[in-house]
Amino acid sequence: MKVKPHWQILASLILATITGLIFRNLAANGGQAEGFANGVVSFSADVGKLFLNLLKMIIVPLIVSSVISGITSLHGMKGFGRLLGKTAGFYALTSLLAICLGLILVNVIQPGLTNGSPNEQIRLAFEDHKENVAGEAALEKVQVAKGMGEEQGGIAKQLTGFFVRMVPTNVFAAAMNNGQMLGLIFFSLLFAIAMTRLPLRQVSPIRDVFVSLNDVMIVLTQWIMALAPIGVFALLLPVVFKTGGALYGALFKYFVTVLLALGIHLFVVMPLVIKILAGVNPLDHFRAMRTALLTAFSTASSSATLPVTMRCIQKNAGVSKSTASFTLPLGATVNMDGTALYECVAVIFVAQVMGFDMPVAAQFMVVISALLTSVGVAGIPSASLVAIMIILTSSKIPGAETAVVALLAVDRLLDMTRTAVNVFGDSCAALVIAKSEGEKVLEG
Repeated sequence: MKVKPHWQILASLILATITGLIFRNLAANGGQAEGFANGVVSFSADVGKLFLNLLKMIIVPLIVSSVISGITSLHGMKGFGRLLGKTAGFYALTSLLAICLGLILVNVIQPGLTNGSPNEQIRLAFEDHKENVAGEAALEKVQVAKGMGEEQGGIAKQLTGFFVRMVPTNVFAAAMNNGQMLGLIFFSLLFAIAMTRLPLRQVSPIRDVFVSLNDVMIVLTQWIMALAPIGVFALLLPVVFKTGGALYGALFKYFVTVLLALGIHLFVVMPLVIKILAGVNPLDHFRAMRTALLTAFSTASSSATLPVTMRCIQKNAGVSKSTASFTLPLGATVNMDGTALYECVAVIFVAQVMGFDMPVAAQFMVVISALLTSVGVAGIPSASLVAIMIILTSSKIPGAETAVVALLAVDRLLDMTRTAVNVFGDSCAALVIAKSEGEKVLEG
């Protein structure tokens, strides 16, 4: 009997967790056992990187072929404008819901406070973590993010910068740079729209090329996903092996707050949205997207998961290629529900720990900032890190660098979780928009 892909991936996640804990205990004994454990984990990390590279390898041709073949199947600019308006509206609505949810929970739970006062244990943990080797490495990463944030400017500058990056000076350079994926999508959209303005007999040869290329990329995706259980195991093993430390105890309340907010958005808010707007059973949609969600969780990359998301939404949920090809590549670049929620909780948490008073008006600005930065920096490396640095700096919250260094210690699992939330949000958008276009999704 053939085991379904989502069960294979789930088994890999469990096995990787158990194996990681075993090797972690071996390494604690020192001597040859430690060397053996470190060697196996290093090899696993390389295998995981190879799997990620395979997924990333097909992103550019998949985006170009899917967007162009999908848009050219629409009937002119009118169809495109309608689709764009619905997509942008849905993404703005769900991101705002996610941020407000995070804001409510972080104010109710108050993970950075103890009996109404700033938690000194967490602040001391921040300082201690900054002094150790891992903290120094993380601090270097934060300094890079700070420089990128300063280069991006304030929130208003960040928003205008988003539109500047949307138009690439060199489309081939944009294709080679992951940070310019939005520019590649923009060019593909313009190219496809231009094709729809020409007579069909003129553009049919080139359209057939992109349709065939898209079909080839789907086959390649199937081949790569056959390796998913191995790739998922190899990616998660080093994460489980390296996690731990006293800082986790200090940050436990913050950790739980973020996970609770992400969980409510994933399992309550978004199911209600698709139930109300699309009239479909949320459980059916979860079943359709389970392989993509597990892949997103293990890879912590919306872009790397895009080929799997597109396959699941078309094959399992019944969304048309034209709708999926427009909404999903765009969503993987600009729709970051989980990231926006995380930014809001992280910023308010740091303010609480540092004893920085944030009235309602200041927190409202954090909401707006999180909404803008989740879109504006989504295409550059360490997007959440840069966004948090920008918001902390613009809010004049002290100790930003030290705090962000410490938050990085527990960021990996949160990153994996919020990526799954991001991907599910993209799939919900495709589902709702497909339903509004009269498509028969999740039927039969």
